[in-house]
Amino acid sequence: MRVGKARAKSSISTADETSVTVRGLDLAKELMPQASFSEFYFVLVAGRKPSDIERRLLDATLISIAEHGMTPSVAAARMTLAAAPEALQGAVAAGILGCGSKVLGTASDAAVLLQDGVEASGGDPDQLAGQAAAAVGRIRAERRLLPGFGHPLHRQGDPRAQSLFALAQSLGTSGLHCRYALELERAANEAFGRPMVLNVSCAIPAVLLDVGFPARAMRGIPILARTAGLIAHLVEEMEHPAGFAMAGAAAEAVPYVPGD
Repeated sequence: MRVGKARAKSSISTADETSVTVRGLDLAKELMPQASFSEFYFVLVAGRKPSDIERRLLDATLISIAEHGMTPSVAAARMTLAAAPEALQGAVAAGILGCGSKVLGTASDAAVLLQDGVEASGGDPDQLAGQAAAAVGRIRAERRLLPGFGHPLHRQGDPRAQSLFALAQSLGTSGLHCRYALELERAANEAFGRPMVLNVSCAIPAVLLDVGFPARAMRGIPILARTAGLIAHLVEEMEHPAGFAMAGAAAEAVPYVPGD
């Protein structure tokens, strides 16, 4: 017997001659007059309107990672625009394509780590410390990076992570994921024998998972946020070019050495 394929479907949006509907809400009549962009984004990915507390946390996480100076993603974007000034979209893409295991992309890996640990604890706060020690031990034994930990600049503590945890605490949303993140930091410091700073890429999923934001959408937070920062840098690049200067500095910093 031939089994038919499941019919493809989408529950995000549809449009007709007179309206646009997003997650069951009228875009022009309900969302545009009432929602902020972050609220709209929450509706898009979570399928429901956020509470005021959820919106504040989402806003804070987006702001926390939108900008961090002349990062590799900014350099890539600026140099791309310098080479192709007609392709703003290409320059933004160049900056975002490096969202991976070293820069920007660890929020999603940290989300999995936090979610797995909380689930393994069975929701028992007393089990979190043991789970954290076991998780750090496995990662260290396998010589893998601990996602959401360490920072080349914020060696004594990431002020953005500290601010997010403080906000969650003040809003009364700090829960098992935030607590587990801090247990991971304690376990990492003990296991590695040196300061292992919990950075913003671990704090973002910690505070958002505690309010039910979907883990599968976590990588979208830095992508969306950093897009805003990149556009600002690219507008500045149009007015005060630095892309070719960056390329020249790279050539000076990496001298040619004849091969073997």
